[in-house]
Formats: sequence, structure tokens, C-alpha cells
Amino acid sequence: MKVSYNWLKDYLDVNLSWEKVSEILTDIGLEVEGEEQTESIKGGLKGLVIGEVTFKDRHPGADRLSITKVNIGREEELSIVCGAPNVAQGQKVVVATIGTELYPNEGDSFKIKKGKIRGEVSEGMICAEDEIGIGTSHDGIMVLPNEVKIGTPASEFFNVEKDTIFEIGLTPNRSDATSQLGVAKDLAAALKINYNHSGFVKVPSVDSFKVNNQNLPFEVVVENTGACPRYSGVTIEGVTIGESPEWLKKRLRSLGIALKNNVVDITNFILHELGQPLHAFDADQIKGNKIIVKNLADQSSFKTLDEVDRKLNKEDLMICDGESNGLCIAGVFGGVHSGVKETTKNIFLESAHFNAISIRRTSNRHLLKTDAAKCYEKGSDPNICVFALKRAALLIQELAGGTISSDIIDIYPNKIENKKVDVKFSHVSRLIGDSLSKEEIRNILRAMEMEITHEDGDDFTVSVPTNKVDVTREADIIEEILRIYGLNKVAIPTQVKAALTYGLQPDPFKIRNIAGDYLASNGYNEMMAVSITESKYFKEILPIDENLLIYINNTSNMHLDIMRPSMLFSGLEAIQRNQNRRSSDLKLFEFGKTYLKDGEKYKEQEHLTLFVTGQRHPESWLNSDKEYVSFYTLKAFVNNVLKRLGINGYQESNSENEVFALGTKYHRGPSPLVEFGRVKGSLSKALDIKNPVFFADFNWDMILRSLKNHKIDFTELNKFPTSRRDLALVVDTQIKFNAVEAIAKKTGKKLLKSINLFDVFSDESKLGEGKKSYAISMIFEDKSKTLKDKEIEKVMNQMIQTFETKLGAIIRK
Repeated sequence: MKVSYNWLKDYLDVNLSWEKVSEILTDIGLEVEGEEQTESIKGGLKGLVIGEVTFKDRHPGADRLSITKVNIGREEELSIVCGAPNVAQGQKVVVATIGTELYPNEGDSFKIKKGKIRGEVSEGMICAEDEIGIGTSHDGIMVLPNEVKIGTPASEFFNVEKDTIFEIGLTPNRSDATSQLGVAKDLAAALKINYNHSGFVKVPSVDSFKVNNQNLPFEVVVENTGACPRYSGVTIEGVTIGESPEWLKKRLRSLGIALKNNVVDITNFILHELGQPLHAFDADQIKGNKIIVKNLADQSSFKTLDEVDRKLNKEDLMICDGESNGLCIAGVFGGVHSGVKETTKNIFLESAHFNAISIRRTSNRHLLKTDAAKCYEKGSDPNICVFALKRAALLIQELAGGTISSDIIDIYPNKIENKKVDVKFSHVSRLIGDSLSKEEIRNILRAMEMEITHEDGDDFTVSVPTNKVDVTREADIIEEILRIYGLNKVAIPTQVKAALTYGLQPDPFKIRNIAGDYLASNGYNEMMAVSITESKYFKEILPIDENLLIYINNTSNMHLDIMRPSMLFSGLEAIQRNQNRRSSDLKLFEFGKTYLKDGEKYKEQEHLTLFVTGQRHPESWLNSDKEYVSFYTLKAFVNNVLKRLGINGYQESNSENEVFALGTKYHRGPSPLVEFGRVKGSLSKALDIKNPVFFADFNWDMILRSLKNHKIDFTELNKFPTSRRDLALVVDTQIKFNAVEAIAKKTGKKLLKSINLFDVFSDESKLGEGKKSYAISMIFEDKSKTLKDKEIEKVMNQMIQTFETKLGAIIRK
């Protein structure tokens, strides 16, 4: 946001340098991110001087050119070739000397050079008003009054005003500081508390406002009071549209605002002075002398000021005439037909308070980030509407003439009152970290126009003005007090206190790094997605109970409206983005949190997620086969992560999570450790992902709990040899390997070191219908001796017998 140093001085009776103002603004939380020295006229008219034409003759080579001599107060007069038709001897004119850079209204700047024009030397330029940026006329050179002294700098004659513009990094919550007057009030409070200033702010008066007649009455109907809690308006007839006076131009130019005409410039001035957007309509273009604030049908067409036909959403609030024709997108952008033009004689002036969420959504939907929309998005002050209306009406009468031709219309069915916030004096000192007396606290609040309505011992109640929409809690009140009190006044402790602390065991950070390092060393890239996402994913693509969703008021990205209940779509969005940039072979992992509503409480859970998609190996001449990742690619990494963390002794079962087309769950009783599998094609397709995606979701909270009492046991290497036995079993197709593994481990007990599935054979013509064959290898060892064959065979026979009885297995010989 831009703030003018000169504009601030208009409100405050204090003589401070711009450097000191910048320092104070930063101290009170309005951080100045940069300053720019400006002039009210671009270039400051540097190098331009007042001269007198002492000689004029026709150019011998061109009838339209004149050869002149100009006295600018130097020993020698300047020879200047001039093409203006109105140049004459004895005129006082504006001269651009050699080396001067001119900034015309249109086109690029250019520098004056000595040269020849049609063979005649020219040592400067006699200027028209549009050539130096102070007007629009190009009919001829500027002719100044005769009494102007020769040699006077043009900057002095035209009273070029220098200013310093502060670029303030205004946070989205600071609705009270969206105007020059709002910043001035904050500055005044700090000056009163810390610099013995009176704290007086010269707020413009509207006492002279009066209704002149009832010649142009209007009716206003607000159909959607939720989106428009307050709507005010007044009519002014007999205005003359023209150019704004120089003082108004200077104020608007200083903030980089384009000049239009006196009426539109006044509405822009009020927006930046008071933080209240206004809109001026050509009253003669409003059918039925009636304003209706309503929503139009979905996909209605409306042509805006930029002459773009826009399709309206049913939620877009519109300002319409008596026949429900759109005049303006409320609080965002005007229409092409109803705006103020040179021919406008009568106007309807609007000052309204619109719902911030409604305006934000419309602004984002149509990509219209106007100054008015930005102001409404932060939350305008509903109780300044009529004051701003009167202020603008008085300025219009002063600068454009006209008479107030109706009573002020003010539709305000449910008045928005000041919020009441309960605070404790003791909490103020505790949170600030410094001891503030009750009187200091009272003075600071009074300086910010925040009234204490009730006080009882340590307790007091603050009435918060409606322009401070972000101040709703005790902590907010204390923050406001601290801003004005001064962060730099909070004492730095002279003692350093220390205490022994014991970290969590296991160390969550260390465990996270172990898993992350393993994955990164195996080709995975860590991703970091935001914890907010789009609700449409969980309404349309993967529906869940809406009562579980945690909605947020996101002022910057309206579509990101919930805390993510699952990390799945974060990864799918990353895959989609990479795929669209020709990178489709991906291995990603993310540590993050999910959020769900649990009745009146909220559930926050840590996760580790893995995503694999595309080809298994990078493209290479050594790898001619384009093998794609599969369920077992992901399973291997899931197993290795658990193994690397030292987690074992878990059960395996089918995952019933509707995310997966094929999924597995590792768990301990009812508590899941990880679920993984192939993501349903419908979910991938919804994000236009072409390749199958495999997804693993570790319950990281459960992982850490599993490691809480985890101990690492070290054993010496076995000095006795191992023995291997292979076995082929024909089983029903629904029998999983983990059932075979569980029986083997239970039967083999301490002698069975490991078991491995090295082949799966499926051929019903050879094995029979509904049958498959597992080929497994088993390694046996005894750490105290060399195993004998008969000992191994005894265990093998027990296993075979159990396989046959419990699994119905047939041992292939």
C-alpha cells in the first residue's frame, strides 16, 4: 500500500521529517518496505525555465516553422526553431534547454539536444502543456502572464510539490489502515503516547452538507442483505464534468492513480482518504430512478468498463436499475454504460458496505483486482458509509457544481455494533513482557479510539471500533496496545535462565531423518505441500462426511477453503504438475499432517506418504525394457522403511480404504501402521494423470508410538554354517504368502532364520482350477552348533503337515 508523506502532514499538526515518520510507522507494525521521492509533475520540470520571445521570423525553408530568439536570463539569447502556430514576439513561454528530459502525457520521455532543423540551429524547445505533462492541450505553446519574471524555474512557477511515498507492507488483517486517514490515526496515537503530541487528527468536516431540493428522488431495494449489509446513496443534479483542480491531481498522482475527470477523481480520492469505496452512476442511465441490489441468473452476460463481456456467477452481487439490468458488479467493477461521461449532468452516488467474502470470491472469479475490491476484501467499516457519502458530495459540489437533489438513502436493517472484548490488566503485562500501569493502558486505548466501557479490578471491557475487523480477542487487544506502546520499549532481560530438559524418546526429528535419508538415497524427492486444499476433492471426487471437514476463511486463495483431511491429493497435484512439464517418472515422499473435525474438537495427525508412478528405472541404453513401477515396487520401499526403523511383528491384511483399487494394510491389532496400494483410476483421471499411481500412507504417530520402548539388541555373527531348503506348495489362489510365512515361522521357531518367496506359478491346466504354486526357500541355522539333516527334516515335516492341514496345500515333489 502507498502512503503519502504530504497527505499525512495534512492531517497531523506536527513537523516531522519523512525519515522519522518512516521509523515510527515501522515501529507500530506498518512496516515501510521502501520509500520513493516524487514530484507532483513527473520529472519535476527540471531544466525548464521561463523565457521571453524577443524575435520571430518565418523559416526560409518551411512556412510552418518559425525562427525565434528567446531570452531566458542568460548573457546570450537562445536560437530556437518552433513549429507552434501561436508563437509571437513578446510572449512569456516555457523553454526546455539543452539536456532537459521531457515527460509528455503520451509516449516515452525524450531529451532535448542541440541540432539543426531545416538548416537552422535550434538550441532548445518552446513547450506546449502536454509536452511537459501538466495538461492535455497540444493546440500550441503555453503562453504565460507577462508579469512572470524571465529566468524563473518552471518548477517554481508551477509550484511542483515534492513528496515521499512510503510503500507499506500491509498485512491482510489491517482493515483499519487501508486509507491515508487510517494510517494518520495510527501515527497520531503513537505520537501522543511516545512523543508528547496532542494526538489530534484533522478529520475533514461534513457539517456543511445539506439537501438543496427533491428534484431527483431515487428508490433503493436491497434483496441480498447478507452480501450487502448497508447501502447508502444520494443524487446530485446539474454537475459539470471536467478536469480536476491541481491539488486533487497532485494527491492522486502521488499514489500512482490515473486521472479521469473531476467526479471520478473525487471517488478515488475518498477511497484512498477514508478507505471507503464509492461509485458514481450517470443517473439518467438508471431506468425507473431505482437501484436494486441483487444476484442475477447464473451465466448472465454483463459488459464491464473495460468493454469485456463477462459471464456472471449466480453468487456475484450486482447493482441493477429498476428493470434489473446490471449497472455494476457490486464493490468490484463498473459497467460500460452507466459510468460518468463528459455528457453526464446528473449522478447517483453510491456508498455501501459489502460482505468481504462475497467480494473476494467475485473478484477472484473474474480476475478483477481493483482498489475497491481490495479494500472490501479486508473488511470495510460499515459505519463510515454516510460520512464518506457526504464528504464526496460536498467535494463534487465544490469542483463540479450541482445541487443535492434527494435525501440520503440509507438501507441498514441490522446495524453492526462495536465488538465488546473482555481483557485483564495482568494479562497485558504478562503477554507484553513489560509492566504497564493501568493508566498507561487506558491512555493507549483512548489514543486508538478504543473505549473502556467497563472496569472492575483486574478486569475491563473494550469497545472495538467497526473499522478494526481483526480485533476480536483479548490477545488482539494486547497486540494493539503493544504496537502503540512500542516494541523497542520492552526491556531485554539481563539474566539468562536455563533448565535441564529431556527430549522425547525416541527423538521424532531423528526418526524422521532416518526415514527421509533412506528414501532420498533411493531416488525419492521430498515434497512439501500446503496443509490447505480444495473442498471439491472431498465433495465430488472422493466424498467424505462434510461434518468432518474443517473450513477456513482464506483471503488470498479462495478455492483453498479447507484443511486437508488426506494427503493423497497433495501428491496427486504434484504428480499432475510434473507430468504437465514432461516429467512423469516420479518417486515422491512427504511428511505432513491431516486435519479432521471430531464433534466440537479437531483431530490432527502426522503422516508420511510415498508416491511412485511412471517407469521403474531412468531411461538408459543399459535398460532397454521400459518396466513400469508396480504394487510390489512400492511394497518393497514400505517394507524397507519399516525395517530401517526396526519395526516388525505386525499383521498384514487387505486395505478397505476406498482410495485403493488394490491395497494392503500393516497393523498391530486395530491400529494401522501403513496402508498402501494402487490408487483408483477414477481418482487419477480426475486430475488428468495418465500413468497408474501407487500410494503409501504411514500413520506416523503410530510409527513413533511403536518405537517408544524400542530397544536395539546386538548379537554376534553366527560362526556355524546355515542350511537351505526349498519347497513348492500348490494352494488355493486366495491364499496369501503371509499365511505361509506365519506357519513357517511358528513351526521353525528359533531354527528358521529367513523365508523367501522366489516364484509364483499359475497354470490351471497343470495345477487345477483355482490353484497356484508358491516356490519358497528357507534358511536354517543354530547359533550353538552345526545343524544335522535329520534335525532340519524334522522341522520341515512338521511344516509340511501344517501346510496340508491348515492351508490345504499339496506339496509338489
